[in-house]
Amino acid sequence: MSPSDKTAQIIDEILHSKDRRTSNRMPIERDVRYKVLGIKRNSVKQAGFGRTLNISRSGMLITTETAVAAGERIQVSVSWPAQLRGVIPLKLVAHGHVVRGEQTKAAVSIEKHEFKPLGIRGL
Repeated sequence: MSPSDKTAQIIDEILHSKDRRTSNRMPIERDVRYKVLGIKRNSVKQAGFGRTLNISRSGMLITTETAVAAGERIQVSVSWPAQLRGVIPLKLVAHGHVVRGEQTKAAVSIEKHEFKPLGIRGL
């Protein structure tokens, strides 16, 4: 294979890659509580516990207790390793959509997020 053919092959692979992430994911494993949100305000269709497998500024991959369908609105609370003022445990609360659902995993696109005190009830 000539160098120009090899370059063309690499460019073709990049352009047709199925990985459409806009930011790098970091392999961070933390406990999560997730809620699949219903159509009505404050309604929850499904809830459970899992762990993050990786996370970035725009998405995360989490384990789930049961399958969660692509397209579902979801809220994910993640136990955060940092503490506020070195003493108050935090959680990351992210809202978004499931972009890929498997039997026990869900890839989530994060649309908004905030950090909150973990609180006495945990996640």
